[in-house]
Amino acid sequence: MRIALGVEYDGAAFCGWQTQPGGGSVQDALEAALAKIAGQPVAVVCAGRTDAGVHATGQVVHFDAPVERPLTAWMRGVNTFLPEAVSVRWAQPVADGFHARFSAFGRRYRYLLLNRPQRPGVGYGRVGWDHHPLDLERMQQAAAQIVGEHDFSAFRAASCQAKTPVKLMREARVYRVGDLIVFEFEASAFLHHMVRNLVGSLVYIGQGREAVGWMAELLAMKDRRVAAPTFSAAGLYLVAVSYEAHWGLPETVTSMPIELEGALPR
Repeated sequence: MRIALGVEYDGAAFCGWQTQPGGGSVQDALEAALAKIAGQPVAVVCAGRTDAGVHATGQVVHFDAPVERPLTAWMRGVNTFLPEAVSVRWAQPVADGFHARFSAFGRRYRYLLLNRPQRPGVGYGRVGWDHHPLDLERMQQAAAQIVGEHDFSAFRAASCQAKTPVKLMREARVYRVGDLIVFEFEASAFLHHMVRNLVGSLVYIGQGREAVGWMAELLAMKDRRVAAPTFSAAGLYLVAVSYEAHWGLPETVTSMPIELEGALPR
């Protein structure tokens, strides 16, 4: 039986999603916990690999269960063997044709940026930070320029293995919640470091270092070297993966800890 899981994790505790020879990844922790329930090795496939320090509230994975267990075992049972920084939120049987990565038609990322003179304390590792005054309206205007289908080569890491840099950006929003500036991106798929590179360039525009039209210019130039540096991983969250309704998955658009802003000392 193929099982899909909804997973959340604090990326600061791991070296990224993908398994590593020495362990320490989210995948390593999850597969070890699943093996405890199954009594034998279990391999999982995720919807999107996250880098070291990147968090998730809406990660989706699938695996082929080698033994029959109640769904509660694949959720609460697995959670018993997981580190505190990662948790299975739901477990759902799916058709054999389901694939966590290839069946998805969209992903949503959210970046939380603390914008105040003082660096984060309570939110350390969970938010990015920029102490410069940022012009929200300029960043909103710039973000609107990347909506649509574009070649995102200017925001693609050199190590990216995607077959094409052309992606459909369905939504790009920037808004403020107290001291937090929130960046929302929903696209068909994302390139390696794409969100962090987009945030870095939008912050340059918010600081007034670049004109509002710079985002459109970067898209046209298709040159990673001329865009802003890659922004910190600390504030990045994979919050949702989108699938067609016929797969029968639980709602995967998850709430994010924007309430974190209330816990941040001013």
